[in-house]
Amino acid sequence: MSQSPFLRSIYEHMLARHYSRRTIKAYLYWIKAYINFNSKRHPSGLEAAEVQRFLTHLSVNRNVAPGTQSVALNALVFLYKQILNRPLGDIGEFRRSKREPKLPVVLTESEVSRLLGALEGVHYLMAALMYGSGLRRMELVRLRIKDVDFDHMLLRIWHSKGGKSRATTLAQELIQPLKQQILRAEEYMQQDRLLPDYCGVFLPNALARKYPNGPFQRGWQYLFPSSKRSVEPGTSNIRRHHVDESGINKLIRRARTKAGIEKEVTSHTLRHSFATHLLQAGADIRTVQEQLGHSDVKTTETYTHVLKRGAQGVQSPLSRLRQH
Repeated sequence: MSQSPFLRSIYEHMLARHYSRRTIKAYLYWIKAYINFNSKRHPSGLEAAEVQRFLTHLSVNRNVAPGTQSVALNALVFLYKQILNRPLGDIGEFRRSKREPKLPVVLTESEVSRLLGALEGVHYLMAALMYGSGLRRMELVRLRIKDVDFDHMLLRIWHSKGGKSRATTLAQELIQPLKQQILRAEEYMQQDRLLPDYCGVFLPNALARKYPNGPFQRGWQYLFPSSKRSVEPGTSNIRRHHVDESGINKLIRRARTKAGIEKEVTSHTLRHSFATHLLQAGADIRTVQEQLGHSDVKTTETYTHVLKRGAQGVQSPLSRLRQH
């Protein structure tokens, strides 16, 4: 897709500083939307008042979710500070997006069993890890071999949502499938090392400096490597990235259909089910909060509502009539 020279310069700036592809795509989207909203005027001629109006427009006219509005704000803060060298400062009051909180879709244990039973091989392992360890989709695909700790039966998740890192439980039943997957990842590594132009697996700048041989070491390889090598964006480096996360929801939807489950199911539904089933089994809410990596326990408390009987735990009077 063609870009204006200005947007292209932002793209190259972010690539050079190793922003994730998801962040680059999101920031460029909202910066372009901001420019279009302001009749395609260059942002250097726009002030905080225009930013305020744009964010209010997103809430009032586009009815975006609070998280989406926050991403748009972050993109514009980045634009003014890093690209225009003119930090925004106080942009004043703008209409904050609000949406009624929705209870998460949660599968029963029987439904989870049926869903997992409709998958096999590496697809089964991916889904089983998202349910068994409460992983987000990106946390799953970014796992590296060294993050699997068989001695302590845990997974280490680094720099996830909000920059948080954590350790989460690992199911005993996944030891053998995981060891088989590690062998597959090692086979890819051995094949790749034979290529003279291969640059090893990607490591962020700080880690690449600290571990110069890391890109070629077993522990740093992605647990779920892509089946194809590719050129690292913005460079000529040949690397093997992790699998594309966009395909995971597709395989989950296919499994849902095969299993005859009517609920709307995504990869995140497995994480919701993990949390709810832990609480159902008597786990302390603080423990569940740590397993999920939530900053605020109020986020975790959403799952306690799922467990309540009826609305607010109130028994219907119709149920009492049936007792007489």
